[in-house]
Amino acid sequence: MGTSWLLATFSVIILYGFAHIEAFHQTHSSIFNLNQTYKPSFHFQPSKNWMNGPMRYKGLYHMFYQHNPKGATWSNNSIVWGHSVSKDLVNWFPLQHALTPSQPYDINGCWSGSTTFVSNDKPTILYTGIDIHQHQTQNLAIPKNVSDPFLREWIKSPKNPIMLPNIVNKINATSFRDPTTAWIGHHDGLWRVLVGSQQKDNRGITLLFKSKDFINWIQAKYPFYSAKKIGMLECPDFFPVLINGTFGLDTSIKYDHDSIRYVLKVSLIDVSHDYYLIGTYDTIKDVYIPKNGFEQNNNELTLVIRYDYGKFYASKTFYDDAKKRRVLWGWINESSIREDDVQKGWSGIQAIPRTLWLDKSGKQLIQWPIVEIEKLRTNPINFNSKVLKGGTLLEIVGVTAAQADVEISFEVNELEKAQALDPSWKMDPQHLCNENDAKVKGVGLGPFGLLVLASKGMQEYTRIFFKVFRANKKHVVLMCSDQCRSSLNHKNDLTTYGAFVDVDPIHEELSIRSLIDHSVVESFGAKGKTCITARVYPTLAINDKAHLHAFNNGTVDVKIKKLSAWSMNKANINEIH
Repeated sequence: MGTSWLLATFSVIILYGFAHIEAFHQTHSSIFNLNQTYKPSFHFQPSKNWMNGPMRYKGLYHMFYQHNPKGATWSNNSIVWGHSVSKDLVNWFPLQHALTPSQPYDINGCWSGSTTFVSNDKPTILYTGIDIHQHQTQNLAIPKNVSDPFLREWIKSPKNPIMLPNIVNKINATSFRDPTTAWIGHHDGLWRVLVGSQQKDNRGITLLFKSKDFINWIQAKYPFYSAKKIGMLECPDFFPVLINGTFGLDTSIKYDHDSIRYVLKVSLIDVSHDYYLIGTYDTIKDVYIPKNGFEQNNNELTLVIRYDYGKFYASKTFYDDAKKRRVLWGWINESSIREDDVQKGWSGIQAIPRTLWLDKSGKQLIQWPIVEIEKLRTNPINFNSKVLKGGTLLEIVGVTAAQADVEISFEVNELEKAQALDPSWKMDPQHLCNENDAKVKGVGLGPFGLLVLASKGMQEYTRIFFKVFRANKKHVVLMCSDQCRSSLNHKNDLTTYGAFVDVDPIHEELSIRSLIDHSVVESFGAKGKTCITARVYPTLAINDKAHLHAFNNGTVDVKIKKLSAWSMNKANINEIH
């Protein structure tokens, strides 16, 4: 994928006038000279510089990722495949690069791709190369030594390139990339793989290729999936999920058709978001049929489900055969300006790996941080049944607020006092989050939630909150991540993120889990139904100067049913010794 950086979200604003602008200038130079200040402690990233296909082999997890070893930002002709290994998906050891530009078909960059286990469980890489003409090609690499559990050396196939864009089908040679993990068709035994693309009329398409031997590939007559006016479909991902159950499934295994659904995820480069569709797979015609796709929603993107409503892009899943789960990785990009990235000496991280499964409603996926991350927890803080009156701010002490894991659940009553959702309002959750600024005294139920990475004097803070509305004899729950006051540095992205949560507050509690790691806040609403990731770069609320609070800015009381918070130990991630 051409823009698959790992960067970080800057959400900042000048607050309360000149005094705080002055405070920012006093701290700016010293903070930004410390390139470790904002570096996460338990999120995957290279040891330095700019940051495809994860897998598990011989007891080790492997992370392949796009990396610019020459600098802290994206550079077209310098992109290589970085490579790290782990026993637990938390602590990572760096290895030599798996792929580097070296041949005419990839001399201008080794871009995204995937790994697949072929005959005798031999791992194989399919990747996009940028050739001498800046055209995109699909290529094959195999391990030099399959007995090496570290898979330190890879050999490019002499048959490369093995897939080229079909000009007859109006495929743009610069929009043909990101092969998926391949799978076997059960009725004919042929391998199948998807490649993201677009036609010249701005129709986004996923192309299907078939092969007997994994070397000679033929493009299918019809696209696997396509949609009008949405542009390039980058980084496609395709996998089955159980209708009833949380176990992951291998795409190449045959299952009872009535027990599964299929997920097709695509990354839309024009908006830099990942969207996924749930539907069925016609294995005879080799086409994907979404229950609710882009065109069924008249290409209104706010109606199509996203993995994450914040900073999260170019995601990729893999099937973990050891724990029978589907694991999702996603790239979190920066919101800082290029000059700050260069000064830090790094940019880009991966989100905490998430386990995926289909919600019991069948309408969406549930995402939850892998259980292994919990072994970093220490110094637990717990309390139950605490009423938060309107306008209340409750500090949570005893945890390292800049490096923490916090779970909070709320019980809401007096739902009849929820604010009515005005039909004239724009039903865009991000717009509603901006309108329901968590700093301003709310009306009815909310905003209430967590205030993270807050400075002592409240010059800086980031809020993750719920707001409950009444609409058409039911209740609508809005979840927001408000970064507009996260920093006194005003050079960076201030975007506030939001999404509706499919939850009934009459029968279900409203919960938030936030993983806070210096400059990243990953939040999971309603036990993983809605996820929002933000990057924030405070100038005051750093390290031991950061504070953590629960808050209620509504006029109706809410009850904290349970709160648990932990300090998080530092993981060992790509440390060079």
